[in-house]
Amino acid sequence: MSELRVIISGGGTGGHIFPAVSIANAVKALRPDAKILFVGALGRMEMQRVPAAGYDIKGLPIQGFDRKNLLKNVIVLYKIWKSQRMARKIIRDFRPQVAVGVGGYASGPTLNMAAAKGIPCLLQEQNSYAGVTNKLLAKKASVICVAYEGMERFFPAEKIMMTGNPVRQQLLNTTVSHEEAVRSFGLDGQKKTVLIVGGSLGARTLNESVMQHLDLIQQSDVQFIWQTGKYYSAEIAERLKGYDIPNLKVTDFITDMGVAYQAADLVVSRAGAGSISEFCLLGKPVILVPSPNVAEDHQTKNALALVNKQAALYVKDSEAPKLLLPMAIDTAKDDAKLQALSEHILKMALPDSAEIIAKEVIKLSEKVNHE
Repeated sequence: MSELRVIISGGGTGGHIFPAVSIANAVKALRPDAKILFVGALGRMEMQRVPAAGYDIKGLPIQGFDRKNLLKNVIVLYKIWKSQRMARKIIRDFRPQVAVGVGGYASGPTLNMAAAKGIPCLLQEQNSYAGVTNKLLAKKASVICVAYEGMERFFPAEKIMMTGNPVRQQLLNTTVSHEEAVRSFGLDGQKKTVLIVGGSLGARTLNESVMQHLDLIQQSDVQFIWQTGKYYSAEIAERLKGYDIPNLKVTDFITDMGVAYQAADLVVSRAGAGSISEFCLLGKPVILVPSPNVAEDHQTKNALALVNKQAALYVKDSEAPKLLLPMAIDTAKDDAKLQALSEHILKMALPDSAEIIAKEVIKLSEKVNHE
């Protein structure tokens, strides 16, 4: 068996990085001898997160086009040209048998150069609405792994594989009971618990939705775990002075999301593809509030894919400050509703995604070795 060498490229957000690392871990589990190199964008999250997960990463000086200031795009074009030259050198030095793209700027030059050298490419598209980079790379890819139905709108049907999104493994391995999880947040193990989480940076809309209904929370027999995000924590602590709300646990960051999900009877969240895949696998009832600040409004499309199958509830960002909290309290108290949401979202789960994709990566590498 010859040596397995894999390049994995992409990033920019946690939504791209978690799946990329999960795929790398799954390849390693199947082939402990595998050599894996990541290629990311300089200055983005992956440059810290990937080494923390135990992998080497090279950074490209790439960024997206500036739609508002066209003059700045001269610099962007130069950076793309430079990134392509660097990607060519990385591929020449590392000699991968297969390249994996998970979306995000850096995967463009890396996979273009890999394809030009005849190296098979696998794309992983997390969203129900394909990203720009993946749409451009689709012609060159051998296999495109997706998490939603109907992706032949964007990609050649014969290349599509329905694999689902790889998720953070530790979320599925939580051993504490629901009651212990609730108590670890200093709350009552017998009461219905809602988890409000706005991603690693927090979400202003979700935070405002809570701030505008503190009286409602105070009077309610439902309790809340509220992750504000580090960016907003000081401002919120200031605004909460003088309030005593024992059924509201406020935290800027949750280190163990597995325990937080275990504590929650209902989750309120943005509609990022990675989070949605986690809710599906865990069978969590969820109210989705799609972020309006993402390319092609893909979070709304992600959310509606679930809503159309009665697998989630959904509130528009602009309506959330008014509607979200009353809806969360009513839903948390409605056992039949929680049960139905849980059953429907579980049906949409695609387990073992990382392993299925890893097997495909290994299969592609063997084609090269035989040819």
